[in-house]
Order: sequence, then structure tokens, then C-alpha cells
Amino acid sequence: MKRLIASLLTAAALAAPAVAGAQPAAPVQVVELYTSQGCSSCPPANAALAAISARPEILALSFGVTYWDDLGWKDTFAQKRFTDRQWDYARGLRHTQVATPQVVVNGRLDTVGGSVGEIDAALKRAILPAGGPTVTLGGGGAAVAGPAPARPAEVWLVRYDPNVVQVPIKRGENTGKTLPHKNVVRELTRLGDWNGGARRFPVPAGPMGLNTAILLQAGPGGPILAAAKG
Repeated sequence: MKRLIASLLTAAALAAPAVAGAQPAAPVQVVELYTSQGCSSCPPANAALAAISARPEILALSFGVTYWDDLGWKDTFAQKRFTDRQWDYARGLRHTQVATPQVVVNGRLDTVGGSVGEIDAALKRAILPAGGPTVTLGGGGAAVAGPAPARPAEVWLVRYDPNVVQVPIKRGENTGKTLPHKNVVRELTRLGDWNGGARRFPVPAGPMGLNTAILLQAGPGGPILAAAKG
């Protein structure tokens, strides 16, 4: 028995350095697409977002905007709050206007996003580095931890559909086409502010079929500081 205990202790001691030296998980990279079913330039960007959505390090989100709704076809996924979010980015990125398609990477850089290569190039320029705040999802809540940011950060709850949804378009620029959409955002809710330290935000159970994600963002239209997806 003594030999068995000694063997177990030795094995634990040998395993300890490996655990202590384990690298933290790489930050989740947030790719947001602002799109409209009524925009004839948007299908390539929709396809590019769908193509990168399976990458484990990527949180790909498709936001339908409303300003195409009076031009022949009302977007079935669009919400005013999504349009407002795109305008926040326009101000944060010093743009005077909004347009579709637009891909925003980690809240730090934008591009048209008409191809996977274009999005990958933007990711290289706006990579979210390791060592910042952390967000974890689980146990009915989101835990945020890290040093105090330069300005109060906002914590956002996102619910999105991970399935490919086929939408037949009957009017407007895309008349007669059936457009696939993936990771369509259906809910966007502000959970509160975060000023550093460790804090937990309750996350209620979401509708069946939707995935949950959390965004930690430096104010309206500011850079993403951290993210987590369930």
C-alpha cells in the first residue's frame, strides 16, 4: 500500500508542471456581418460568414438591418436595434454613413467581407490578443474578470440561430432568389456595465434552437474586449 501511495504522489507531482504550464484558451474572435435580404451585394458576404462560422475560434454573427425595408422587400430578420448597433460602429470607426454588406471584426476594423480571404485579412489586422479580460459562460450566468478598462464596458447577451435558414425573396433586388443565412442574430440584450474585477451576470435560458454568446465591449461602437459562445 505504501508503494502504491508513493507511486500516486509521484505521478501527481509529475503531472503538476504540465497543468501549471497549460496555455489559456485563445480569445474568441468576433466577426459581425451587417446585411439585408434586399441587398443584391450581400449574398457573397452571407456565404463568406457561413464559411468561417464553423471555426472554433470564431464567433460569426449575422445582423439584419432595416434601412432596405422600404426598397421592395422587408427583411424577415432585421431589427432596429441591429441598425442602431451598426450606426454605433459607424461613429466609432469614424464613418459618416452605413452600408451593406459590412463586416466588423472585433469592433476594431471593418470591411465589405465579400469573400473568406477578405475577412481573413481583416482578422489578421484586428486580432483580439490574449491577456485581456475573460468571459466564461455556464451555470446560468456569464462571469467577467480582468483589470479595469479605460472606460466602462458593456456586457451584451446575443442569441443566434446556428442553422442555415433558406429565405425565398419575392420582391426587390433579389427577386426570385432563395438566400441562405447562417448564425442569424435573433436577440440582442444589454446585461449591464463592467468596470473591472470579477462579476457575474445572470443569463436566463434561451429559446430552443438558439445559441448563446456574450460580448464584452468598450462602450457603444467600441472594440470588443472579450467574448464567449455557448
